[in-house]
Formats: sequence, C-alpha cells, structure tokens
Amino acid sequence: MAKENKNYLDIPAEKFAFAQTGKKLSDKKFSDKPIGYFKDAWIRFRKNKASIVAAAIIVVIFLFAFLTPLFNFNYDSTFLDPLYSKKPPRNVTLREYGIATGTSSRDFSDKSLIRALSVGIGAEDWEGKGVTLEQGMNSYYQPIREITGTKLQFDPSINGNKTYYTGDIDTYLEVGFIYMSVEQHEYYRIEQWQKDTGIQVLYPLVADNEYNMDKTDANNWFKAKKNAPVYINNNGKAKTFTYDDMLAGRQLEDNYKRDENGNVIYKEYTGGGNKDTAQFKIRVLYYNYYRYLNGFEPEYIFGTDSQGYDLALRMADGVRLSLLVAICVSLINFIIGAVYGAIEGYYGGTIDLVLERISDILNGVPFIVVATLFQLHLAAKVGAIPSLLFAFVMTGWIGTAARVRTQFYRFKNQEYVMAARTLGAKDRRIILKHIFPNSLGTLITSSVLVIPGVIFSESMLSFLGIVNLGGAGTTSLGTLLSDASSIWTNYPHLMIFPAIVISLLMISFNLFGNGLRDAFNPSLRGVEE
Repeated sequence: MAKENKNYLDIPAEKFAFAQTGKKLSDKKFSDKPIGYFKDAWIRFRKNKASIVAAAIIVVIFLFAFLTPLFNFNYDSTFLDPLYSKKPPRNVTLREYGIATGTSSRDFSDKSLIRALSVGIGAEDWEGKGVTLEQGMNSYYQPIREITGTKLQFDPSINGNKTYYTGDIDTYLEVGFIYMSVEQHEYYRIEQWQKDTGIQVLYPLVADNEYNMDKTDANNWFKAKKNAPVYINNNGKAKTFTYDDMLAGRQLEDNYKRDENGNVIYKEYTGGGNKDTAQFKIRVLYYNYYRYLNGFEPEYIFGTDSQGYDLALRMADGVRLSLLVAICVSLINFIIGAVYGAIEGYYGGTIDLVLERISDILNGVPFIVVATLFQLHLAAKVGAIPSLLFAFVMTGWIGTAARVRTQFYRFKNQEYVMAARTLGAKDRRIILKHIFPNSLGTLITSSVLVIPGVIFSESMLSFLGIVNLGGAGTTSLGTLLSDASSIWTNYPHLMIFPAIVISLLMISFNLFGNGLRDAFNPSLRGVEE
C-alpha cells in the first residue's frame, strides 16, 4: 500500500483551546419557540415611546371622563347656579397654597375699589353698628384678597391724571348681596339655620331714599350719590367718600332700614295671608345663602362655564360623548367597511365594478351637507346624537372598505389561498380564515385613526352650531368652545381647559394609531429596531 500523501500540517489536538472560555457573549436569550402575531405586534408597539405616552394620556382622559362624576358627591352635571357663571377655578383647600383661588387680577378706580371692599365690610356689619376697613379686610367674605399697587392713568374726560389700583379679587365673593322674595316658613328656616351653624345669611334691608342710587342692587348698602359713596358732614351736606378716607379711619355710613327704635330691619312683608303663603323681601349674603341651600361652599376645580355649570363635569360629559360617538362610529364603519371591501376584493369583476361606483357616488357627497340635512330633518324624530351617528356612518365606512378591498386583491391569489381553494375550502372560510386575518392589522390601525377624525368633526359641527348638544343633560367639547369663543379673553379658562383636552385627544390618538400601524405591519415582523 502506497504511503498516504499529506499536504497539511499535523497539529496536535492539545494545541487548540476556546478563545472566550468563561466570557458572556450576549445578554440576549435565544429561543426556538414561535412568536404569535399579536405578541410580536406588542413587542414592537412597546418600543415606540411616543405611542406608549399617547396611550397613557388616552387612559388618563378616559379616567377623567368616567370617574369625575363618580367622585363628585355634592351634585351632578345638571347642577346650575347662574350667579356663579364664568367663574375661574376655586377650591377651598387648594387656595391656601395659591392654587384654584377663584381670583382675578383687576384694575380698580377709587369708586370701584370702595364698592368691592364694601362687600367684606358689609358682611361683618350685619347688626348695623359700623365696621372699620381693617375689620372688613380681615373678613372671610372680603373679595379683595390683595391690593398690589397703584398707578396713574391719563383720563381726557377729567383733563388730567386719575389714580387706579391694582388688586386680586375673589370673583365668588364679589357677588356679595342679593334681594330675594321667600315665603314666611322659609325665612324662619333660614333663621334657624343661622342659629345652628353660626353663619350669617340674613342682612339688613337698604332704605329706599335719595342715598340709594340703584334700588335693585343689594350691594348698595352704604350712602351714595351719583353712583359715588358719600358721608354726611356736620353741616348735613354729602361729601364724596374716597379710599383715602378709608385709610384715614373714616367708616362707610350705612343706609339700612331701621325701626322707630333705630334697630335694623331684616325682612319686609310683601304679600300673602298666612304663615305658609306670606312673602318676605329679604337681603342675603349670597355666598352663605349658597351654603345654606347646598350644604357646602362653592368649589369648582375647573371653574364654571358661561351658564353656571361645573366646567369639570361638563368637560367630562363632553369627553364621554365624543369618545362614545367616535368609538361607535369606528366599530360600525369597521364592520360595514370590512364586509363591503371583502366582497369587492374577493369576487372582483362586475360585482367590484358596481360596488365601486356606489362608493364613488356616496364619497362625492360632502359630509357637512349630510350632517346638516340630517340635523334639520332627522334630529327632531330620533334625536341629535343618533342623527349625528347616521351622518358619520353614511359615508365613513368607504375608506375602510377601500383598504380591505386592496388587501384582498393583494392576498387572494397567494399560494396558500389557492391551496385552500384546491382542497375544497368554501369562499366563506377562505375569506374569514385565510385572507381577512392578514388584513386585520391594517383595519385595526385605520379604525383607531378614525377616532380622532370623528372627534374633530363632531367638535367642529358643535362649534359651528350645526349640531345642538348644549342641553342641561349633555354637552360636547365643541359646544363649550363655541360658548367661550366670544368671551374667552375675559374668561380664558372657558377656552383653555376644553382646548387642552381636545388637543390631547387628537394628538394622542394619532400617535397611538401610528404606533399600531407599525406594530401590525406584517413586513416589519421579526425586524429588530
């Protein structure tokens, strides 16, 4: 046997060694287990930080919409107080920390400053014995929280300079006193409540004389002429009262009704024949009357709207309405569009041609025209919200149908579909089991992206007044924005809070939908980012 020819180096085995013995090559765990479609989508979705944040914001808004009414134990969204309309946020606890104080910064003339200060002074002077400025400033019911400074402003009407004061005023306490007509038993009930709680509600009536410039305004409790407060000097003449007089220690002179003994009068008989029907005219401090009626102080964490409803509860109603309408529209359009598009894409030919022409005709009708016509002719029969749903559904499914049709044209001639057909699978099984699941990611994404569009359209229709959703039982964010559009410069909270919520909804749903689109994209499956 010939000797074997060796053309290689004969290296002993003991010369070989592992170069990375004991070293960790990777932190990744490798597995041969298959990853499901939805699990793979979730893995890719959670890598999209913007979509995760958007989803968290959507959850927070959902919780706000559905939990706010549950945690408000004092009243519901139908609770209304017109005297406290357009008021800024106020919370008795938080205002101690400078949050939700219910105050507004304002410039005061000498006369308007005295008038504002007189509310706190009058609240302490319920016996008509006279109260100093210091006592009035220390009153719990003093609306002027702080006078931050003075300034001179040129006023052509007086051909010179006029002093203005800058200060913060509690707009709830600013309401001050009001006149009311109550039955006799109600009057005695208020009296008893005063004794039980130690909170003064009834205040002296104001005399009907030359010093009462506006007999309908219960805040004119001090002597005034030509809409300016006055004091009577030793000669019996009326002299104009200024803020400097207050600082010098002079007190406002009350103009209360008094009996022959000089005691102030709290009620005046105006009609009726017995204890239950006799009517009394009374003058009350409205802040305390509110507490008497409701059992709590006025607190509105987002303030009140233009009518006097709690803005937080109205916004929660608006968000719930927008979300429910949007989700219902999305689901209905999903079902109709999926069925319609599946039939078009799977069968094709004449069926596809006819159905596409129907879609083209419906798609050519402007949505705003459909919504307007439905509100004019259908809302009176079925209600504003159902007619709005009909308007959205009439043409809203067309986009979904077009996407499904495209997906079916893409997949119906694939090998696995042809194999299923060859094995005798019926059309229904092929559509539902083989083609439709591959279109599901696109459909879910498009359905989610429909939601912000519906919210925007519903808000726009409400804002323009085409859809009337401003009743006591319900409202929408668009209606709140519409109500605030002409007055928001003076009451910015009416515009800011609804605008922030609707902006967050629009942005968050779009980011969330973009994340779903990438997560359910079959072409990205298994791709590391």
